[in-house]
Amino acid sequence: MNTALGRRVRVLAATTATAGLVLVAGCSSDDDGGNGSKTAAGGVELVRGGQLTTCTHLPYPPFQSEIDGKVQGFDVSLIDLVADDLGVRQEILDTPFENFKTGAFLNSGECDLAAAGMTITDERKKNVDFSDPYFEATQAVLADKDSGITSFADLKGKKVGAQAQTTGEDYARSQGLDPVSFESSDAVLNGLRTGQVDAVVIDYPVVQGWLKDEANAAAFTVAEQVNTGEQYGFTVRKGNDKLREAIDKALAEAKSDGTYKKLYEQWIGPYDEDAAASPAAS
Repeated sequence: MNTALGRRVRVLAATTATAGLVLVAGCSSDDDGGNGSKTAAGGVELVRGGQLTTCTHLPYPPFQSEIDGKVQGFDVSLIDLVADDLGVRQEILDTPFENFKTGAFLNSGECDLAAAGMTITDERKKNVDFSDPYFEATQAVLADKDSGITSFADLKGKKVGAQAQTTGEDYARSQGLDPVSFESSDAVLNGLRTGQVDAVVIDYPVVQGWLKDEANAAAFTVAEQVNTGEQYGFTVRKGNDKLREAIDKALAEAKSDGTYKKLYEQWIGPYDEDAAASPAAS
């Protein structure tokens, strides 16, 4: 997801906010937007009053993408639960992905948290604090049905695509491949459709979403799923323990009362208990 830093930040409506899309230069951390106190339930401090501001990078279905003028998806629905607990609404900013690795928009007060189908890694932990893991992810090799590719091993000598600055790209490189980098998941799929690459390596849930389309299912096949031990987490600014704890609480309650399962089936597909990751060991 290698997006130019000069790109404008987009403020988008989540499912709980008013539908619409606005292009802005960013939100001032000193502005409460006329929505009241910046202190939410449980003493959680917010960058803007009355809203939980979420940084993401679009599109990344089924976790977040624009549908009918609103940003929707699995991540969005889970963070809506956090916002409900805090007594505020969720507001989403579409931002460059490199900021998720550095925590730049969290540290500058643009966002309260980041939600972008992001894998928990030790390197990223140096810059941000992660919630408990909420999703177990595998990488998938998706190839044209006529390519002859039936496994990851078959990618040697082939043109392989991946999304820039993601763990899928990192894994492909770690296995000796030189993947073509695409800016977004949509661009990855387009590269496969147009023959720019013979196959792609990307998170399996993304592939599941693609294959719901009959044309994609007819043209492409999952050659292999690779278990890389990845877990997704939401991130907050280093030391923002109250918000991190509020996220963990909402996740735990959603898993215990069946809400997580319902949202998983809505956005991803048949429920896999292994996908509801256990809390990270301390």
